[in-house]
Amino acid sequence: MIRIMIKKISFRHKGFTLIELLVVIAIIGMLASVVLSSLSGARSKSRDAKRLGDIRAIQQALELYHINNGTYPPSGGATAPNSGWTNSNDTSWATFAANLQPYIKSLPTDPIQTPSRDVQTWAGGGFYSYAYLQGGCNGDTYALVYLLENASGPDPGVATCSYGTLRYGGTGGSTVIKTVGIGI
Repeated sequence: MIRIMIKKISFRHKGFTLIELLVVIAIIGMLASVVLSSLSGARSKSRDAKRLGDIRAIQQALELYHINNGTYPPSGGATAPNSGWTNSNDTSWATFAANLQPYIKSLPTDPIQTPSRDVQTWAGGGFYSYAYLQGGCNGDTYALVYLLENASGPDPGVATCSYGTLRYGGTGGSTVIKTVGIGI
């Protein structure tokens, strides 16, 4: 009688070791963080592009208003920085929107739109809204102030006859705060 001996073959390595799993998870985590940080940068640049487009649209509406009325619309009613301003994150923006209604379909607000805060504290960051101020000189000047997420050049400022130069971003370097408008 012949006996056939079958040798049991055992595989010791049927799965991944804990070390191998941890290495793979760490690599996936690093790749995910790189992708998310890239997306975050793209999102902030997209919001900045929208802000610049919004400000241009508001400026065009203001110019059309000025052509038809001989002055820029009045500002006022904001809770911050003071009642002379109009701010996109409080009720004063609705009055401003009503004045510009024939010239712009819907008055834009900042893509993030944070609660009201003093415009002069924008340098601390994290505060996003649009602010409008009609200047002196018989209503022939105005300023729009907004905050970008990515710095790009100095704040141009607006020279007005009654307020001097409005420049909330300061005079040097590259600042995320921008002040634009018409000064005489």
